[in-house]
Amino acid sequence: MIHLWHEITTPEGTDTVPYKILLIAVASAALIGAGVGAGTYAAVGGSSKSATTVVTPPVSSSSSSTSSSTFASQQTPLSVGEIYKRDAPSVVQITVTTSSGSGGVFGQGGQSQQAQGSGFVYDTQGDVVTDQHVVDGATAISVKFANGASYKATLVGSDASSDLAVIKVNAPASLLHPLALADSSRVAVGDGVVAIGSPFGLQGTITSGIVSALHRDITAPNNFTITDTIQTDAAINHGNSGGVLLDSSGHVIGVTAQIDSESGGNDGVGFAIPSNTVRSVVSQLVGGGSVQRAYLGVHIQTIPSDAAAQIGGAAGVEVTSIVAGSPASKAGLKAATGSQVVNGQQYATGGDVITAIDGHSVSSADTLQTEVAGRKPGTKVTLTVSRNGSTKTITVTLGTRPS
Repeated sequence: MIHLWHEITTPEGTDTVPYKILLIAVASAALIGAGVGAGTYAAVGGSSKSATTVVTPPVSSSSSSTSSSTFASQQTPLSVGEIYKRDAPSVVQITVTTSSGSGGVFGQGGQSQQAQGSGFVYDTQGDVVTDQHVVDGATAISVKFANGASYKATLVGSDASSDLAVIKVNAPASLLHPLALADSSRVAVGDGVVAIGSPFGLQGTITSGIVSALHRDITAPNNFTITDTIQTDAAINHGNSGGVLLDSSGHVIGVTAQIDSESGGNDGVGFAIPSNTVRSVVSQLVGGGSVQRAYLGVHIQTIPSDAAAQIGGAAGVEVTSIVAGSPASKAGLKAATGSQVVNGQQYATGGDVITAIDGHSVSSADTLQTEVAGRKPGTKVTLTVSRNGSTKTITVTLGTRPS
């Protein structure tokens, strides 16, 4: 089981209580309905870890005045100290007040609570980027800058599918130094990274590490999957949620969102939402709009070539089930009717195996998610599928993914 945790301040003091969203780790099957960076809805899974805690992460910043909506230019690598001196002033601590509702966490009805997270200045208009789960349910938001000054903020927009949100703070222009977003597609395993944030309320904390892996999937607050996240061993802990991961030039390569931990603390496995996803989602939220994502409406499973050979079918992406009334259902896609175990792994059988979309080869569930993510609702796509040993082409008009 994967959990999100927050540090909650109550009248009795500070305590750590489970965040209200429980995330379930799944192995393969997923519902395709993606925008940039968020593609699947967890449906069924294979193996999963037991008693695994996912904690929310840090921040980073860069006081560059360049627009966050454009790619940051590559620069000479900086030392950790240089990055901190330049970027730390753009990192903020976010305090959110929420109502516990009836009963409350400690059984006292009507009691308000406060939780802390992190964020970073996105533009000179006062827009600040953080995680959606940091501000979810907020009745009041305040932003504290590195100089100790605090200002009220309001929610501009949020997107649970990517776990990103934008808040606007009414702060002096002298404090609004936007962070530059790098091109996360150029990040490589082994690259040096740093994170700046407010773990356990300790504002302005910096940690360093490397990019441990790329293209990881994590579960969003609404149970859709956030794809292509960056894994890092830079230390991140409670209170770091909504911060950013920085490259060696001090540019944002991701917004830290979760950690995987058996202990509940930093175990060296953290995940950041890639900056290219941030760029796409935040640009839609800043104007007060909502994020629209294309939606196919199928649960899927990758069928690798070795398994396909033993099953007697095609390698690609098996349609394990179809959502009623979805674009896939209307187009006549066929779902699996059985299953077969190959080398200890159970694979769905009897359904359409998607091998290409608009002529682009599809070899895995992640590939299909990415292809759907790159299209807008209403787009017509041509799926190449293998059905009962024959190749067919099916035209599907992608819908808008439900929230």
